[in-house]
Amino acid sequence: MAQTDSAARRRQIVEGAFAALQAHGLPHISYDRIAEFAGVTRQLMRYHYPDPDLLMKDVCDLLAARYREALVSTAGKLDGPARLNAFLDYFFDLLDGTPKPRDDRAYDALMSLSASSTTVRGELAGQYRLLGEVLTHEFSLQFPDLTARAAEELSWLFVCLMYGHWKMVASLGYDESHKHVTRAAMDRLIQSYRQQPDTPGRTTGIWLRSAE
Repeated sequence: MAQTDSAARRRQIVEGAFAALQAHGLPHISYDRIAEFAGVTRQLMRYHYPDPDLLMKDVCDLLAARYREALVSTAGKLDGPARLNAFLDYFFDLLDGTPKPRDDRAYDALMSLSASSTTVRGELAGQYRLLGEVLTHEFSLQFPDLTARAAEELSWLFVCLMYGHWKMVASLGYDESHKHVTRAAMDRLIQSYRQQPDTPGRTTGIWLRSAE
């Protein structure tokens, strides 16, 4: 029972941290502010999360879990072109009936924090890489004419376009409707890769980090 209570309390704190990041961004975050959003005392927060980096790591995990759950319940139940389209549409908040989480300001803050936190940087990099590997598989299934290299490149480009779009919205205030432009661009990229063979000599490893 004690372990269950502890896990529930930690979940409460993590959700409070997410809410605080989403409301105020990274520059104004503090244990006191997170405790306020979580509905707990500062002392209780420090008991469960003496290391703030581990708290932010768990926020990353919370956000990633929400995406996994939504994708399993939507695109995961489909086959053929509808599956890939649902997958891509979801990340641009274009999937009917399943809205993308409103978490862009929090993700923007976590990405900024990753510049100084190896813990958060590693967690985010791993999550985006996992998304890339899933996308590579989906591209290869839907378009057998793509080479393995092309499918990997498209997965990288999709993640870059998706993250870049939402960062422009969250950080710079550009209108969210630009998602239609970026999503259409992804379809054009897919078609261009299907029409043009791989360029000889490209050896850069996709989804490798500088330390690998």
